Amino acid sequence: MLAKSVIEDVLSAALETGGDFSEVFVEDRYTNNLSLQSGKVESSMSGRDFGIGIRIFKGLQSVYAYTTDSSKEGLLKAARNAAQAIKGNTIIQPQAFVNQLVVTSHPIPIHPREVEKVRKVNVMKKAYEISKNYHDSIKQVTVRYFDEEQNVLVANSEGKFVEDRRIRSRLAIQSIASDGQQMQNGFYGPGAHSGFEFMENLDLDHYATESSRIAVTMLGATPCPSGKFPVVIDNEFGGVIFHEACGHGLEATAVAKNNSVFANRIGEKVASDVVTYIDDGTLQNEWGSINIDDEGETARKNVLIENGILKGYLIDKFNARRMEMPSTGSGRRQNYRFAPTSRMTNTYIAPGKSTPEEIISNTEHGIYAKYMGGGQVNPTTGDYNFAVMEAYMVKDGKLGKPVRGATLIGNGPKTLQLVDMVGNNLAHGAGMCGSLSGSLPVNVGQPMIRVSEMTVGGRKGDE
Repeated sequence: MLAKSVIEDVLSAALETGGDFSEVFVEDRYTNNLSLQSGKVESSMSGRDFGIGIRIFKGLQSVYAYTTDSSKEGLLKAARNAAQAIKGNTIIQPQAFVNQLVVTSHPIPIHPREVEKVRKVNVMKKAYEISKNYHDSIKQVTVRYFDEEQNVLVANSEGKFVEDRRIRSRLAIQSIASDGQQMQNGFYGPGAHSGFEFMENLDLDHYATESSRIAVTMLGATPCPSGKFPVVIDNEFGGVIFHEACGHGLEATAVAKNNSVFANRIGEKVASDVVTYIDDGTLQNEWGSINIDDEGETARKNVLIENGILKGYLIDKFNARRMEMPSTGSGRRQNYRFAPTSRMTNTYIAPGKSTPEEIISNTEHGIYAKYMGGGQVNPTTGDYNFAVMEAYMVKDGKLGKPVRGATLIGNGPKTLQLVDMVGNNLAHGAGMCGSLSGSLPVNVGQPMIRVSEMTVGGRKGDE
């Protein structure tokens, strides 16, 4: 992507004012976005984005610059401009490059850029027809298709030189049901670190049907009661609560500055005994998986909480300096315009021993959250507020009527302590996560779990 001799000169220029570390990140990205509504393609956008990021450290100082000028002169100018913010007495020279071979665990049989657009549209149309024909109350279906190829090169003054190719594909289906008085939404958005083979093997009957089934079911639901109840949260995207309310609190971005309730607590009990919380970027072909992070570190499995005990954090290279702990391969960024920081990949609660049937049958009275929606969280405190896309009452150990308008309100660290049953049906859901270094593909996951008590927002007096 760039000649080694040019990168060597740029790394040296970045250290001319006394920095102790320099890094070059080169990105060449191709994207393809399609949107289909009312059975017709509404938009089709393809693009290419190329740029270079240059980062410099001096102790606990960090400077970041980026440019789209890939000429040697342009890169040297950007590096020297950035270096002006660094002042030191000792000038060091970059170490000789050591080529690092990337071992990929994410095979790509069908490259999306080699697939004709008509084949992609045919997948979208099939999903549309399944969703639209599910029920007469389905008034609108929108199907979005996305694929990208991201080629990166990471080189630094410590001798690292590594290149990687990331390919991702995703299909998002949104259904709207209406009875003339109200409207309800359903959504499903599977994605993977895969090529077009992911689309060809996707169970469209399941995903497209579920999107519309959710909307139709909620159309006939009654208002959810408010109060404090045991809450059963189903697997897959149910893990979004712990991603937001706990996962971000375990990132060094917050921990290194003591802006997390988990700071300085390794070895302490922070969750119930049945909770083991993991971030694993090595899961084959999963949406949030990586070969290397955006600092060139190899992806790995990081056990964050084990049987309730805090074991570690997600740490990037710069915050490793602050914390005096090694990087965990967690430095990620949206693109070259962002400096990397600690971020999640595929984060999930590990499976337990209970079956979903046992969890429901052992719940005398509560709420069953089948599919989660969006929400808000305060990363410093872990306080959260999440909407439930599809929910049901549980009475006498059996699922009851569907309820709409349910909101789960609580505190992530406290909720971890209140998880009293964990199922054996682990599944992952694809999503996008926003933070300091931009928006990134991540998986959230869990088996079905039960929280012994949660505050449920709804409507008073309903039961």
